[in-house]
Amino acid sequence: MKLSWVSYWRQRRRGVVLASFIVLAFAAVFLFAPGLREKAWRPGRPLAKDLVKIGVIHVSGVEGASGGYAHAHDLGIREMREAVGLAESQILRKIGAPGAAPLVIEGAMRECIEQGANVIIATSWEHMAICEKLAGEYPGVIFAHASGIKHNDVNFTNYFGRIYQPRYLSGMAAGLRTATNKIGYVAAMGKDNSEVTIGINAFAIGVEAVNPEARVHVRALNSWLDPENEARAAQSLIAAGCDVIAQHCDTPAPQIEAQRAGVWGIGYNSDMKDDAPKAVIASVVWNWGTYYTRLIKSVIDGTFTTTPYMGDMGDGMVGLTALDASMLPPGGAGSIAAARKRIGSGYEGIFEGGMETNDGRIIGATGRRLNDVEILGGMNWYYRNVLE
Repeated sequence: MKLSWVSYWRQRRRGVVLASFIVLAFAAVFLFAPGLREKAWRPGRPLAKDLVKIGVIHVSGVEGASGGYAHAHDLGIREMREAVGLAESQILRKIGAPGAAPLVIEGAMRECIEQGANVIIATSWEHMAICEKLAGEYPGVIFAHASGIKHNDVNFTNYFGRIYQPRYLSGMAAGLRTATNKIGYVAAMGKDNSEVTIGINAFAIGVEAVNPEARVHVRALNSWLDPENEARAAQSLIAAGCDVIAQHCDTPAPQIEAQRAGVWGIGYNSDMKDDAPKAVIASVVWNWGTYYTRLIKSVIDGTFTTTPYMGDMGDGMVGLTALDASMLPPGGAGSIAAARKRIGSGYEGIFEGGMETNDGRIIGATGRRLNDVEILGGMNWYYRNVLE
């Protein structure tokens, strides 16, 4: 079992009174064995590139249609590895499943640490409490957690992105494309989950910006990864008259169903054009490599801090793939390009002003834009053109 230098030293001392010559012998090895102390990360200290070892905790398989979300994260890990110049042996991948028992996830993280990992990248909200626990136990290991809200001042941080920016643009595309004014949205979770609701609302606001008559019909699955039910939800929406299918779920199943039915789609996580080339207008994508490269470079050069990271379209963390202009009415691609330029320059105007919910409430106020905390932590309502 390989431990951080702090944990190793503590366990050597715990419950045992060592003879003096053993202590001195151990100290001599510790002080003079080349590189021993440098193998653990320490705050404010550079860590040699060849000593970096990263454990990545995925929620599912990383290849193709078996896991769009995990696949997108793995693309980011590969991008980081090439940009930084790490060997493949410096990456440890643990493949789990959505909703896996906390002890299983904790065991996967501990296995990585035992195998020498000094950075743990956890890719799911469900990993947050485990990262918090182990960060206190292993001060020589960095824990970086996707989509969470917790961090500490030493070795535990979180990261995410303003995915609502490209969601808004994709809503414009859907609003321009629909002929029935019925747009379907396959959602992993209901409106109590802010991460999902952010995307739905930004998408709906984008739809309304170009087509006030259109409505967004949501089917919530209560599961992050369920290809069969993702497909069934898309089929149900199509049967109800929806001619564009968007999604916040992990596989391309809804896009494949859209193509089978001869309607259009908006992919998510990674580019789904290859999965359904006749249906996908564009995909809302995560470019996780933007953050992973930044993170590991900071570990190597000694500048790592636990300040949470929030990426956007400006730094490339989130984006919209190239539009298939042939699937849009004349001038549609140009309208979206203008909005993309506006968002990329720093002005959004997406969650701004008084916004009416679908149950008649008003969120926000004239001249005021919601901040990240309000968006990420409290968006448990649907915009006025969303139907459940």
